[in-house]
Amino acid sequence: MNGDLRAWRPCLLAGAVFAVCMAGTTLPTPLYGLYQEKFDFSELTVTVVYAVYAVGVIGVLLLAGNASDAVGRRPVLLWGLGFAAASAVCFLSANALGWLYLGRLMSGLSAGLFTGAASAYVMELAPRGGSSRATFVATAANMGGLGCGPLLAGVLSQYADWPLYLPFAVHLTLVAVSALVLVQLPETVRERRPLSTVRPQKPELPPRVRPVFAPAAVASFVGFALFGVFTSVSPSFLSQSLDVHNRAVSGLIVALAFFASTAGQSLVGKVGVSRSLPLGCVALLGGLALLAAALYWDLLPLVVLSALVGGAGQGMSFRGSMAAVAEAAGAERRAAVISALFVVAYTGISVPVIGVGLLVGPIGLEGAGLVFIGCMALLVTGASVYLLRRPVPTPETSAAR
Repeated sequence: MNGDLRAWRPCLLAGAVFAVCMAGTTLPTPLYGLYQEKFDFSELTVTVVYAVYAVGVIGVLLLAGNASDAVGRRPVLLWGLGFAAASAVCFLSANALGWLYLGRLMSGLSAGLFTGAASAYVMELAPRGGSSRATFVATAANMGGLGCGPLLAGVLSQYADWPLYLPFAVHLTLVAVSALVLVQLPETVRERRPLSTVRPQKPELPPRVRPVFAPAAVASFVGFALFGVFTSVSPSFLSQSLDVHNRAVSGLIVALAFFASTAGQSLVGKVGVSRSLPLGCVALLGGLALLAAALYWDLLPLVVLSALVGGAGQGMSFRGSMAAVAEAAGAERRAAVISALFVVAYTGISVPVIGVGLLVGPIGLEGAGLVFIGCMALLVTGASVYLLRRPVPTPETSAAR
């Protein structure tokens, strides 16, 4: 047992670093109401501030999503931690709305550098024969870290002093510790090339990846779109419609969606990659239906259930997507292909959210949410039918053929 833990130690430490970085990206979620009071901006501005993060992620993934394949995992991840620290400093310095935009952009740059590189790094640090468990560590670190952000900020801002400062000071400390951990871990890219060899990536995929990538991308888009709405506008819905003003409770409800995602990921090993994608889409559809009911009847228990069911569905589809595209890509293109998957996912986490923000003015928060749910339900239904008719090929089915 001790020997097994020792073998997994580098992988788990890399996963912890991954989680710390991702926690910073959702840290402001329960604080947007306080920022609205401080800087007097609208619900549309909240969604735009949130979406600036996705712009940073997508920009990095397209311009340098394959950088760690060339220069190594650790240098890219250290830069990512640097941008995470810069984001925390921006929020600590925020005395005008512009600081929030800049902080979210820095956070997006950090996540963009981490998503593909850290996922590949965690998998590569795993002991031989542990690829399936390593995929779970990578996706759980991603989603678990995203869940810890609003929970940490909600508790600190509700029950401690300096609600707009203490969460970011704590995260800055965690980033510094993560940097110390990272420099002690081994590099996994053996044949490194100069940074000058890194070129912007076109949205192209190796032919062997394309049959796997299309359904995986659809499932990822819908799952991240649901999370985008939860993390950007659910605190406002909780306070305005359900009279829930406790930021710790608000942060916990958002965190539940991400933690449920981690639980959903753990089921993939039991049901298989090819089944996890359509089953995940069905669960996403259930989460959307519960969220629609919560918006229509203003019921807090339904909000919680929608977070749990939708989060579990996102987790199943997301881990299945990651495993399928990583296996199809091969080691030499793994980080680049994973980065391409995240481009689609973060488009889902940004564009629909801005659409909701634009609709809040004319039809209200509940109406905007219902329009969003209707659009996502159509998309996820189509994806489910497609996946049931054309299951994602797995290494086992490919070998059989």
